[in-house]
Amino acid sequence: MNKFRRITLATLAGGIAAGVGFKAFARGRRYGPIDAADLDKHLDRMLKHLYVEIDATEAQKQQLEPIVKQAAKDLLPMRESLHAGRREAIALLSQERIDPAALEALRAKQIGLADEASRRLTRAIAEAAEVLTPAQRKELAAHFARRAGRWHG
Repeated sequence: MNKFRRITLATLAGGIAAGVGFKAFARGRRYGPIDAADLDKHLDRMLKHLYVEIDATEAQKQQLEPIVKQAAKDLLPMRESLHAGRREAIALLSQERIDPAALEALRAKQIGLADEASRRLTRAIAEAAEVLTPAQRKELAAHFARRAGRWHG
């Protein structure tokens, strides 16, 4: 895989994670579990903006929507499990005596969940990348690079 394609896919991954994950997941921390209808509304808004950014055709819209929505729905239970792990870690660290084996088991479980989420996200990115033209991927990468500058600067 050439360098440009890797950068484009990495940027697309960051964008999807940011758009689907961070906003939806942050909302979940404030208001509890994410409702499926709320998730769909958020994804619809996000996709509408994405389509404008890349000048998506109707055929591309019909292909991208199920890719993004299914990935988000697949990732949602993993989010809940990661949050449960955080609560479990707090409980373990609040005990009178710390159990290193329990902490290690929890760490391994959380790493496994993160790896599973990463694999699912990577699969969605690869599927979405196949729908877009090289020019669209380049425009999307530039869009997310501009947004990353605002996030970090």
